[in-house]
Amino acid sequence: MKCKVFISFLLLISIVFVQAQTSRNKIEINLPDVNGKNISLSSLRGKVVLIDFWASWCGPCRKANKGLKKIYDKYQSQGFEIYGISEDYNTNNWKRAIKNDKINWLQVYDEDGTIANQWQINYIPSSFLLNKNGKIVARDLNEDDLEKAIKSLL
Repeated sequence: MKCKVFISFLLLISIVFVQAQTSRNKIEINLPDVNGKNISLSSLRGKVVLIDFWASWCGPCRKANKGLKKIYDKYQSQGFEIYGISEDYNTNNWKRAIKNDKINWLQVYDEDGTIANQWQINYIPSSFLLNKNGKIVARDLNEDDLEKAIKSLL
């Protein structure tokens, strides 16, 4: 009897986990870019997308931007896009970092951290790789693994 209860409990936990992952896949993001124009994540459907949570004050984020730039420049023309979400406290610092790091992919601003909270971001940099259907297929890949994953999805 105890075994059946335990197995039922594990099954319930698995269902809840899968539902949480599925609902996370459906969270729409619609945030303003550097010019104040809202860009929705769903507008990128049909592309392989890296959602990248970062901030100008985050040293590891700024270092990661260099690797992301190489990957973006290599695969953007093949249907890869980066949806960079800034968790900066100040838009001036964010815009300065975009210029200094020569970021040429989509950048949006999560002014009050609502999106980061919805996506349960506990640290940055933090990223999610989405397939062409908008489903999360990987999280927080290093540069080499990210490039391999992008190649396989394109």
